[in-house]
Amino acid sequence: MLPAQQGYDRAITVFSPDGRLYQVEYAIETVRRGTIAVGVKSKEGIVIAVEEKPRKLQISDQAQKIFQIDDHVGVAAAGYIPDARSQVDNARFFSQSNKLIYDEPVEVETIAKHLADQSQQYTQYAGVRPFGVSLILGGVVNKTPQLYLTDPSGTYISYDAIAIGSGSDQVTDFLEKTYNENLSLDDAAALAVAAIYLSSEDKEGTSHIRMAQIKTETELYEIISEEQINSLAKIAKEKFPHGDK
Repeated sequence: MLPAQQGYDRAITVFSPDGRLYQVEYAIETVRRGTIAVGVKSKEGIVIAVEEKPRKLQISDQAQKIFQIDDHVGVAAAGYIPDARSQVDNARFFSQSNKLIYDEPVEVETIAKHLADQSQQYTQYAGVRPFGVSLILGGVVNKTPQLYLTDPSGTYISYDAIAIGSGSDQVTDFLEKTYNENLSLDDAAALAVAAIYLSSEDKEGTSHIRMAQIKTETELYEIISEEQINSLAKIAKEKFPHGDK
């Protein structure tokens, strides 16, 4: 540890002499060490996908890193997943409260800002630590697909396509080169599969991939079945060959 850093990484409320909050940086590093999560937006809807690596005897019928917030909003997480569950519970309560008060579906940006505000508070007060998780929030409101990213610092940003977790820099470069705003929903899902293959050690099979979508037409969150993911993997290898190298 550098002499200038000593002591400053022990208190969340103290800036180092070079203007850094080390605990926040450690939390962001936790996200980078998580397995990959991807979000892709198209005019036909939103796709969120994650890589999960279950153990041999683990029952893995239910996804551990993809969550439903509301009928029209889903979340993919990378990092410390218990923190993700806490934020998801918070988002669900916030979303339902908004529906009761305003009698309309909550905007995805409103949820993202709410969660980001909470994350920011956890960088400011003693006695707490930053959330060690980043979230990709995707949803459709008034026939408009929306995709947002939150991180432990309290930042929230809108994207057309984004990746978080291990290998996300490489995957984001891949998305920047291959993403097209005119993608169909199936092609967007295939692009997400290709992105996961690019980062993952497993270049074959789909047992390690979990995926959900929200269609613009229905505005409803739905899990994509393993059979559908198998079909999407074939499309991914044909249309986005760099994803499996």
